[in-house]
Amino acid sequence: MGRGGTSRSAGAFGAPLLAVLAAALTLTGCTTDDSGTRASTPSPSTATTPSPKATSDVDLCVSIVRHWSREVLVGRGYGDYQSMGMSGGQYDILREVVDAARAARRQGIRNVDMLIERQTREGCTAWYRSGGPGKGPWR
Repeated sequence: MGRGGTSRSAGAFGAPLLAVLAAALTLTGCTTDDSGTRASTPSPSTATTPSPKATSDVDLCVSIVRHWSREVLVGRGYGDYQSMGMSGGQYDILREVVDAARAARRQGIRNVDMLIERQTREGCTAWYRSGGPGKGPWR
């Protein structure tokens, strides 16, 4: 057929168009099975990626109290416990740790970081063992 014929132009454009559509479906994770039903295929990157590890309440407590203890000891902190992102119970632990660290410095103990780490972990573990935050948001 000539210029106006449709069979030649449909064949010329139909195959590449189908190839583009098939590629688009593959890239989006949508395929069809033999029955023509759409099926979603998992992306290879998400199928084998393990989910992130959840951080325990105790570890979160230790992290925040340890951070603010060091900040307070170098003179960059003490504010309202809420502005520090802490609960009242965590703030109580912070005050005890900071008091102990200051006393240790006065006694000449050089590695105060180990003391902070140990007392923070002990305080947070004990606090969460006894139930952690109480009924009020400040505990």
